Amino acid sequence: MSQKHADDAVKSFETIAIHAGNTADPLTGAVVPPIYQVSTYKQDGVGGLRGGYEYSRSANPTRTALEENLAALEGGRRGLAFASGLAAEDCLLRTLLAPGDHVVIPNDAYGGTFRLFAKVVSRWGVEWSVADTSDPASVRAAVTDRTKVIWVETPSNPLLGITDIAAVAQVAADAGAKLVVDNTFASPYLQQPLSLGADIVVHSLTKYMGGHSDVVGGALIANSAEIGEELAYHQNAMGAVAGPFDSWLVLRGIKTLPVRMDRHSENAGKVAEMLTRHAKVTQVLYPGLPEHPGHDVAAKQMRAFGGMVSFRVEGGEEAAVEVCNRTKLFTLGESLGGVESLIEHPGRMTHASVAGSALEVPADLVRVSVGIENADDLLADLQQALG
Repeated sequence: MSQKHADDAVKSFETIAIHAGNTADPLTGAVVPPIYQVSTYKQDGVGGLRGGYEYSRSANPTRTALEENLAALEGGRRGLAFASGLAAEDCLLRTLLAPGDHVVIPNDAYGGTFRLFAKVVSRWGVEWSVADTSDPASVRAAVTDRTKVIWVETPSNPLLGITDIAAVAQVAADAGAKLVVDNTFASPYLQQPLSLGADIVVHSLTKYMGGHSDVVGGALIANSAEIGEELAYHQNAMGAVAGPFDSWLVLRGIKTLPVRMDRHSENAGKVAEMLTRHAKVTQVLYPGLPEHPGHDVAAKQMRAFGGMVSFRVEGGEEAAVEVCNRTKLFTLGESLGGVESLIEHPGRMTHASVAGSALEVPADLVRVSVGIENADDLLADLQQALG
């Protein structure tokens, strides 16, 4: 937790989500931070910055409020907000890595993250290898003497794999590497990787943190002030910062994050249970199910199991695509984490970039982001879509 919020450590997550960074406006007393839609600031003499602000790429009061909130929610020392999740990842990799370094990446991950490693960072001379991060021994075997970062998603996208963060944190520590955890699927309400030994947390703020499918953003939260300063330097130098209105929208969304995640998790559990009983479903991937291989680890390190469910259907790829096309309440679309339910075919949509790689997803896979609508309505929609 940032020093500013050290005295708030005894407060509950729900309270921190509403109050951290959200100080009343000193001019008017407004309880919501203003949108500082401004590029530059009047200085009190040459080099005399008023409140530390000079140019909104370097800092903006609305973004500062969000970054303080993010640090408090994840229990980190420094939070940084970006224009997208991939912008945050790009800044992180260019901060921590140099040509010749090596990264261990998961065998199940967001397609955009894989594309960043395979098509962008690799051209910079950074090498990577794939490991099953649900098995700490697999991660350890993938580490080399040049490994600087171990990258984890848990739950993973789209196969909902679970990684024991504390166990992999020990592998990273033994290797002298940094452990990065993409916490997008869980959100800080359900899981706090820094408390389990991670060095840096990544978020796509577009998803559960914003929560309403109306903003694109990303975040990094560091457990070290030193790493936080290095990331902040690169954030300013590279410039892919979150804008003030986007920052304001995410701050607004975060205030209801706990109640939304409770409902997402409750509804997703009902969806997963229904799917396990459906004759046309061959496999359900949801860490809340006792038969999920990562269930015990998820129960240990998560408050609840989240709103994402994936499942495989009889009939292969075309059958999976037809299920996606037949839903009426579940909207066919990419992204996730909004209050409305979404459905997609990962192989043709979000994960097309991993085709032919070790991260290729099954062609008969369907992924759903379970929203906060009435659960019975959602179950009925999936049942009619499955036929």
